[in-house]
Amino acid sequence: MGLGILKDGKWIPERDQEDTEGKFIRPSTTFRDKITADGSSKFKAEPGRYHLYISWACPWACRTAILRELKGLQDVISMSVVGAEIKDNSWEFTDEPGAIPDTVNNAQYLWQIYLKADPNYSGRVTVPVLWDKQTSTIVNNESREIIRILDTEFNDFAHQDVDFYPKHLQDKIDETIDKIYQPINNGVYRAGFATSQTAYDEAVTELFTALEHWEKLLETQRYLCGAQITEADWCMFTTLFRFDAVYYVHFKCNINRIIDYPNLWNYLKDLYQYPGVKATCNLDHIKRHYYKSHPKVNPTRIVPKGPNIDFEAPHNRDTVGAS
Repeated sequence: MGLGILKDGKWIPERDQEDTEGKFIRPSTTFRDKITADGSSKFKAEPGRYHLYISWACPWACRTAILRELKGLQDVISMSVVGAEIKDNSWEFTDEPGAIPDTVNNAQYLWQIYLKADPNYSGRVTVPVLWDKQTSTIVNNESREIIRILDTEFNDFAHQDVDFYPKHLQDKIDETIDKIYQPINNGVYRAGFATSQTAYDEAVTELFTALEHWEKLLETQRYLCGAQITEADWCMFTTLFRFDAVYYVHFKCNINRIIDYPNLWNYLKDLYQYPGVKATCNLDHIKRHYYKSHPKVNPTRIVPKGPNIDFEAPHNRDTVGAS
C-alpha cells in the first residue's frame, strides 16, 4: 500500500490508479523471492538476518506483523514502522507514537529502501517489505507470500508452537485467500478509489455479496476454513478490523457495517482477542492515514472522532460448530 511511484530511480509523487472506466487497478508486486528453512533458495532462514518494514495503517502490512507476533519471531526478525500519513514523499519514518525508525538502513523515506535494493527501480513503493541485511536487498514485498514465509520457514526459531497453514487444510486455505481477495480485501479499495459510478457500483455490490456469503458460512463453523484458525482468517481480519472505522465512510462501503452482521462481528472480536493480535492494531494510525492521505477521496483531510467500537466485548464464537 502506498501512493506515488518510482520511475527509473526517480520519485514521482502522483500517479493514476484507475483505468479508462474508472476502475481502481492494483499493480502487481515486484520482489517475489523466497526464504527457505533448508537453504534451497538463495535466502536461508536465519535469526537476525531479516528486517520487516510495515505500516500499522496498511492491512496488507499488518498481516505480516500479526504472523511475526503470533509465531514469536520478534527477536528473530527486526521491524521498522513508518508514520501514519503518506505525504509527497510517500511512507516516511517519523518519531510519532507507534512509529519505529529504520535502524538498519537509516532511511527517511521508504522509497530509499527500494533504491538501495535497485538504484534504477521502477514501480510502486509499498509496505510490507522483507529486507535481507546480509545481501542488502529486498527479498519480498508481497504480503501473502511474506506471511507464508513467516508461518512455515522460521519454525526452528519461533517461540510459539502455532501453525496457521496445517497440511490437511493447505488447499482450502489457498482457495479461501483467493476467494476473499478480489471482492473483500481489494474490494474496499475498488469501491473507495473508483472514479465512475459504474465501477463503484460493481465493486461495492461484489463486496457485500461476499460479506453475506461469509456471514452465512460462519453460522456453522468458527473460522473461514473450519474449526481451526488459519492464514485465511488473518487475511480477512485486517480488512474487517478497518471496515467500520474507515471503509464504511471513507470508501463509501456503507450498505452495512460489520457490526450489523452477527456472525462476522463476533468472528472479528474473536480474532482481535487472540493473544498477541491487539499489539498489531493501531486505530489512530489507521484513521489518520486513510482520512489524511487520500485528498482525492477526502479533500478536507478531517479525521472523524468516531466510531466507538468495543473489540473486547464478549463473543460467542467458542460455541459455534461445537458438537
